[in-house]
Amino acid sequence: MLKRGLRYVDGLSDVFRNQLALAYRAKDLLGYGLRRKLREGYTRQDLRADALSGLVVGVVALPLSMALAIACDVPPQHGLYTAIIAGILCSLLGGTRFQVTGPTAAFVVILLPIVHKYGLGGLLVAGMMAGVMLVAMGLARLGRFMQFVPHPVTTGFTMGIAVVIGVFQLKDVLGLSLPRTEGTFEYLSAVWDARGQVNGWDVAVAVLVVALLLWLPRVQKRVPAPLVALAVASVAVVVCTHLIPGFHATTIGSKFSYTLGGETHGGIPPLPPLPIVPWDGSLDFRMVRELLPSAFAIAMLGAIESLMAAVVADGMSGTEHDPNSELIALGIANIVCPFFGGIAATGALARTATNIRAGARSPFSATLHAVFILTCTIALAPLVSYLPMAGLAGLLLVVARNMSEARHFVRLSRVAPGADVMVMLTCFGLTVVFDMVVAVTFGILLAALLFMKQMAVLTRANLRSVTDTKVEVPDGVRVYELAGPLFFGAAKTAMEALHTAGGTDHTVILAMQHVPTMDATGLVALESALDRLHRSKVKVIFAGLTSEVHDILDRAGIKRSPGRLAYAPDVDTAISMAIVHAARLAPPLPAPSQASRPPLAAS
Repeated sequence: MLKRGLRYVDGLSDVFRNQLALAYRAKDLLGYGLRRKLREGYTRQDLRADALSGLVVGVVALPLSMALAIACDVPPQHGLYTAIIAGILCSLLGGTRFQVTGPTAAFVVILLPIVHKYGLGGLLVAGMMAGVMLVAMGLARLGRFMQFVPHPVTTGFTMGIAVVIGVFQLKDVLGLSLPRTEGTFEYLSAVWDARGQVNGWDVAVAVLVVALLLWLPRVQKRVPAPLVALAVASVAVVVCTHLIPGFHATTIGSKFSYTLGGETHGGIPPLPPLPIVPWDGSLDFRMVRELLPSAFAIAMLGAIESLMAAVVADGMSGTEHDPNSELIALGIANIVCPFFGGIAATGALARTATNIRAGARSPFSATLHAVFILTCTIALAPLVSYLPMAGLAGLLLVVARNMSEARHFVRLSRVAPGADVMVMLTCFGLTVVFDMVVAVTFGILLAALLFMKQMAVLTRANLRSVTDTKVEVPDGVRVYELAGPLFFGAAKTAMEALHTAGGTDHTVILAMQHVPTMDATGLVALESALDRLHRSKVKVIFAGLTSEVHDILDRAGIKRSPGRLAYAPDVDTAISMAIVHAARLAPPLPAPSQASRPPLAAS
C-alpha cells in the first residue's frame, strides 16, 4: 500500500512538472503564423496586398459585427469593439496567417440567453471565463484533438444554429417590439401574439436587402454585397421618410442611444473601445458558478469553429497552422475583450475566406481590417445611425442561409450510418428546442460515446494459432494478440478473451506490438487480468511492447518477477521462454529401482 501511495505521489509530481514546463514553453506558441511569415520575408508589395485585403474584409465585417451584436440584444458598438480587439490580438498572437477573428453567428445562440438572464455584465464575464478555458486548452496541447469532434455533431450544431438565427430575425424583419423570451418556441409564440403590429415598411426593407444580397454576387464580385445592399437600403429609408407620409422604418439611431457630454444621442458613440470593468461590482462566486456551463459552451464552440476555419484556410492558401497557438491567442483575446466592452469572439470562416480571396499575404491583413473598423467607428458613427434594423436582420438571414448547408444536412441524413444520423438530429434538435449550452454538453457526450464505440471496434484480443509463429506453441501455453489503443472504451472487451486462460495452462503470452498506447482504464483492466492469472499460478510474458506502453507499465510497478512475469522482444522469443518455464515446472523423472536394473555380466 505504501509503495502504491509513493508511486501515486511521484505521478502527481510528474504531472505538475509537465504542466509547469508547458507554461514555460507557451511563449514559443504565441505568434506562430506571424513568425513564420516574417522568417520568409515581408516586402512592400506584401504590405500593399495586406492593406487592400484588410480594407475588403473590414467593409464586410463592419455591418456584420453590428448585426451580430444586435442579434445578441446588446448595442451594436460592442460587436465593433469585439472585431477591433480580437482582430488585432488574434492576428498577431495566433497560429494562422489569414484567420479573421470577431463576433460570429454561431455565438448568437449561446450569448442571447446569457444577456436575457444576466445582462451585458454577465455576458462579458462569461466570455472572459471562456478565454481562460481556451488558454488552458492551448497550454495542454489539446488543439489537435478538436479535429476529432465527429462530423455529425458539428453538422447538427451548424444547422440548428442557422435555424435559430433565422427565426430570431423575425422580430426586426417584421418591425415588432417583443418582451424578452426564453427559448425558440416561446419566442415564436410572442411573435404570433404580436402579429397585429407588423410594420410593412420594415418587411419591404428586409426584402430589398435580401434580394440585393442574393443578386449582387451573381453580377459583380469586386464590391462586397453587404456594403451595397445596406447603403441602398439606408438611402431608401432616408428618402422615403421625407417623401412618403406615414413612412416609418426602425433604424439604429431610433433604437439605440448613448450619453456623451451629458447629452443623449442616437446611434453609436464616435469613440474607440475604452477600458471598463466588465462586471460592475456584481461579480461573486454564485454568478461565476452559474455562468460556468455557458462559458464552457462558448469555449468549446469557439475552439471548434476557429480551428475548422483554420483548416479551411490552410486548404485554400496551402499554408499550415498551429492549433495550440491559435487556442491560446483566442483565449487571450476573449480575456481582454470584456475589459473594452467586447463580447465573445472566434475565428470567422466567411471573413477568413474573403481575406484569402482578396489577396492577403500575412496576419497583418487581419490587423489592418481591425484598424479599418476602428477608424470607421470613430469617423462614420453619425452615418451608422441611418442603418435600418430590418436591413441588418436581412443580412443575418442570408448569413444563416449560407452557414446552414441544408443540402449537405439532408444528404447526410440519407447516406450516413444510423448512429451518426441519430447523433446529428439530436444535436440539431437540442440546439433548436433548448439552447447551445445543453446542445454542446450533450454533443460532447455523444462524441465521447462515438469515440468509445470506435475504440471498442479497433481494439481486439485474438487467440493466435500455431501457424502464426516460427516456434511451435507447446501444450499449456496460450498466445494472445492485442491490437489497437487500449482505451477506456475497449479495455474490458479486449481483456475478456483472457478469461479463458487458466486451468491446464501454465503460461500466457500477450503480444502487444500493435498497442500504441493505453489509458488508466486500460491499465486497471490489464492489472486485474494479471492478478487473476497470477492467482491461477499462470506466468505472463509481454511480447513486443512499444516504448510508450513499456514506460506506462514500468511506472505502474508491473516489473519482471521470476515465475510470474517476464518481457520478451517478440513472440517467438516469448514462446522459447515459455518452453524453458515449462521444463522447470515438470517433475523430475524417478530414479530406477534395484530390481529393474539389468544383471551385471560375469567378469
